[in-house]
Amino acid sequence: MSETTDHPRVGFIGLGSQGGPMARRIIEAGYPVTLWARRPTTLEPFAGTGAKTAGSPAELAAASDLVCVCVLSDADTEEVVDAVLGGLAAGGVIAVHSTAAPDTCRRLAARAAARGVALIDAPVSGGGPAAEAGRLLVMAGGDEETVDYCRPVFASFADPVVYLGPVGSGQVTKLLNNAAFTAHLGIAASLFTLGRSLGVDPLRLADVIAHGSGNSFALERVASAGATLDRIAGHAGLLLRKDVGLVNALAASADAPGGTLLTAANDALTLMNVTP
Repeated sequence: MSETTDHPRVGFIGLGSQGGPMARRIIEAGYPVTLWARRPTTLEPFAGTGAKTAGSPAELAAASDLVCVCVLSDADTEEVVDAVLGGLAAGGVIAVHSTAAPDTCRRLAARAAARGVALIDAPVSGGGPAAEAGRLLVMAGGDEETVDYCRPVFASFADPVVYLGPVGSGQVTKLLNNAAFTAHLGIAASLFTLGRSLGVDPLRLADVIAHGSGNSFALERVASAGATLDRIAGHAGLLLRKDVGLVNALAASADAPGGTLLTAANDALTLMNVTP
């Protein structure tokens, strides 16, 4: 890990609906930040922030001690990390904020270590509004000293930052969280369907449950979407299918029972018509 400064130079790649607010919080916290994006229009909102821009991931890495990666897929993550390794000096750190397969992060960490670079997995939960408020959850896996090095940067956009163990632990935890969320979505949708069948208005039922012990974040999302999964399936169904599929595979490879969690999560995907 870099020992050049207690205030590391930060590179950020992946300026989407969640990554953009994360990068802005890092900039506002006073860190020297360099940005790169495939689409120049993505950089336009940062024009007046003082952040620098790079012409390539390798150029960004050469100007950074810590590079944060928040892109969509495993393939994108691997492509970006490989490009960053082309410019990041030995002692540098890569933090993978993307949600990816644990083995992807383990493989990339080994590749980074061969170049003298530390890689941690640090997926996040909460979405853009939580990032803007500095309330994201970070689930970190990797060398604990390296995670501690990154904590002040992560603290600009997240609270809490939870250390979970070796590389891949953060991704396992994030996937379990997403499986639980998927299961809760299915339970909420089934609740509203059953309530409607028993003569209870779904919106009034949602208002009651919101003040009771049966409430959940997922129930609130389903209620705000009209008490059905249609809208949620349209914008998040494929991602939830990917994540639940990864948990199914992890459980099978460990010969571990999925139990009610995976039964409910898989049933929810069926309700969304996005079965693995």
